[in-house]
Amino acid sequence: MEQQQVLQQKAKQGDAEAQYKLGFLYEDGEAIPQDYEQAAYWYQRAAEQGDGMSQNNLGVLYEYGEGVPQDYEKARYWYQKAAEQGNPDAQYNLGLFYEKGQGVAQDLVQAAYWMQKAAEQGEADAQYNLGVLYEYGQGVAQDYEQARYWYQKAAEQGVVSVRNKQDDGLDEAKNETDEYQRAAVQGDEEAQYNLGLAYEIGRGVVQDYAQAARWYQKAAEQGDVMSQKNLGVLFFRGHGVPQDYEQAAYWYHKAAEQGDADAQFELGELFENGNGVPQDYTQAAYWYQRAAEQGDIGAQTNLGLLYQEGLGVPKDPEKAHYWFLRAAEQSE
Repeated sequence: MEQQQVLQQKAKQGDAEAQYKLGFLYEDGEAIPQDYEQAAYWYQRAAEQGDGMSQNNLGVLYEYGEGVPQDYEKARYWYQKAAEQGNPDAQYNLGLFYEKGQGVAQDLVQAAYWMQKAAEQGEADAQYNLGVLYEYGQGVAQDYEQARYWYQKAAEQGVVSVRNKQDDGLDEAKNETDEYQRAAVQGDEEAQYNLGLAYEIGRGVVQDYAQAARWYQKAAEQGDVMSQKNLGVLFFRGHGVPQDYEQAAYWYHKAAEQGDADAQFELGELFENGNGVPQDYTQAAYWYQRAAEQGDIGAQTNLGLLYQEGLGVPKDPEKAHYWFLRAAEQSE
């Protein structure tokens, strides 16, 4: 108790180290009753004096809304302050914020930069996440050797999720893609789809949307429903091909006719909004209905809205309620 009184006195006199320790005691709640507001107060006092640990911990409180209103921008601000002083926890936290786009515009290059800083200081989660970025070429040039290196570093510190990311996993992805390539060139529909998917997500190859579109197209023309749908997505977003809503509608329609619920929903949205097809609420309702009956939550919600407003279907509050309820039950 006497030590706590001394600590309290020093903190009140402006000692940053004492302020940090007092903030930690309040956050931890072991030696004194837990009080996040007091933790935030003392961390703030020390953070304003430049204490890196307090800056990071204050960022955590703002991120999770403990003792202060949740505020990602303030969390990012304090993580940045601490990261610039070399705090590895803050560097990792800041990297995550850039990766997710929390409190700052998403920027995978910055995410990789801060993950690298933290990883080089031995932060295990940062080492693992940096491995992921290198494996998939996100924010950095795709590099399996670097991915393997950082996964190994994280594994040595006991990061469990690395078990599926060891050398064998990376080599296996490369070998699988090579096999897909050989079979795809010979016209194998399934291999063409798998090769397109590999190029789309950057698995075993450098991510390349144009190559993804090329192989999806080959499989789609043979009737592969997943390729038809995925090709529609690429045309809708303009990834690897010029953005073209008419082509998106064409391929969604092909997949929708084969019963793919996602494609049925997407086609319904195109008809509802008049993108790539003439606006037609009746057709929108038709495709939403097909997808809704397969359990697509988005289609159930949109179909409910059409019944609520009487667009493309007779206005029917009971049917609107029914579809809203179906969607809500699946969201729980």
